[in-house]
Amino acid sequence: MSQQTIAFIGTGNMSYAIIGGMVKNGFAKEQIIATNRNQEKLAKVAADFGVRTTADNIEALQQADIIVLSVKPQMMAELAQSFIAAGVDFSNKVFISVAAGITVKRLQEMLGHPVKMVRCMPNTPSLLGRGVSGLYAEGTSEEENQFIEAVFNSTGLVVWVDKEEQINDIIAVTGSSPAYFFLFMEAIEQKAIELGFNAEQARALVQQTALGAAEMALSQTDISIAQLRANVTSKGGTTHAAVEHLKANGLVENVSGAMDACIARAQEMEQEI
Repeated sequence: MSQQTIAFIGTGNMSYAIIGGMVKNGFAKEQIIATNRNQEKLAKVAADFGVRTTADNIEALQQADIIVLSVKPQMMAELAQSFIAAGVDFSNKVFISVAAGITVKRLQEMLGHPVKMVRCMPNTPSLLGRGVSGLYAEGTSEEENQFIEAVFNSTGLVVWVDKEEQINDIIAVTGSSPAYFFLFMEAIEQKAIELGFNAEQARALVQQTALGAAEMALSQTDISIAQLRANVTSKGGTTHAAVEHLKANGLVENVSGAMDACIARAQEMEQEI
């Protein structure tokens, strides 16, 4: 598998992050192909990472063993039809989709073959090498899965799921959840400004506190997150008052409900595309 060529069809921010992680982690540049209709984006990825680039998706399809489908979900059917129309035999290639809301079965229908398929749900911290990628495979070999895992390990943590529907759970737990944290940070920042801190101070205070809390959770994995929270919550103290207010106003239930809403929307999208 070390000699496999991987093509990224559509080189937006996520593909850019994955390619950068691969190069940083020792993948051969000549084995990576990036495509995009935007010549400026192609020029940037070529200049930054030295990988092969082309505006021709069919050329990339022909040359690659593994194809990462990184286009918008609503563009997937058109892309698949172009592959079929080109007459290229891709029946034995491995396809990786990072599109939410399109099942393996639907992707195979679009491509007209029961191709080997991996669905991947990364998240935006992948851009910093701090991401999480949920993976589900169908029809692939153990060797192929190991290669694909190495690709996504280059942007952070990889978690395999046994059932395809768990990809929707991954979306709720990691794919969408950076926005939950940002919303919480945004609320603290806004209140800090109301308390008299200027915007620059409020931003610095919030982001440093969030970073510190995350670093504590990462470095003290022998302590549960619940206990980490309890360790800074002295009964009858200021933190206790704040935490009890959040609990009384349904924070835990609201987070659970938000994640259920995320999963429900992902399931709806599977019916729409």
